[in-house]
Amino acid sequence: MNISGNTVLITGGATGIGFSLAQEFVRAGNDVIICGRREDKLAQARTKLPSLHTRVCDVSAVRSRETLHDFVVSHFPAINVLVNNAGIQRMIDLRNGLSELEAGGNEIEINLTSTIYLSALFVPTFLERRQAAIVNVSSGLGFVPIAVMPVYCATKAAIHSFSLSLRQQLRETPVKVFEVIPPTVDTELDAGARARRGQTYRGIAPDEVATSVIPALRDDVFEVAIGQAAGLVEASRTRAGFEQAFDRMNRRA
Repeated sequence: MNISGNTVLITGGATGIGFSLAQEFVRAGNDVIICGRREDKLAQARTKLPSLHTRVCDVSAVRSRETLHDFVVSHFPAINVLVNNAGIQRMIDLRNGLSELEAGGNEIEINLTSTIYLSALFVPTFLERRQAAIVNVSSGLGFVPIAVMPVYCATKAAIHSFSLSLRQQLRETPVKVFEVIPPTVDTELDAGARARRGQTYRGIAPDEVATSVIPALRDDVFEVAIGQAAGLVEASRTRAGFEQAFDRMNRRA
């Protein structure tokens, strides 16, 4: 697809991978809208990249998603690219029951439900475009999970499955469906949990993820596995490979 002249909406776009993607899309000559829950983070992003358009939105809330869609379609009628990037990651021990599961943000609503519902909201509009794209950010942990983050890994596996199905449904339309599969990335997503696990490796820089995405869109590479995530995707394709990777990752978790 063409990588310039698009109007792009990025959820969770104020920090981390989302902001790095916003930078790359702007550099490539696109009009970019980002949304997030925190006005202060959106303002900081706008200071760094003044051409950005920003919108406060909690993608886990039904009405907030609908309002975001209506705002974008009304104010940016050329919208043709949706990047479902918003996500949270939590360590959850289900042996503690509902108390721990419900003690923080809802990974299912933020990571998965928002991706499905925002896609459903924007697809009818995108079908009217000459070209359009939905870009879903999953994770290497959706292919080989780590047991201390069961819900996060499950949502990312579901995003992979959803991306496959949506791509098939839209195969004869102008809408292309991409999946970005990052490894561990040095963002605030899991900083506290890494420290509690004693994990010193913080991952690759968000910019390394973002710089892989634009060429993939240009070349219609629909699954973009980056760095160590490519190894997890490959390992998941065979039973022996999966078991070896799963054992290795969960021994050190």
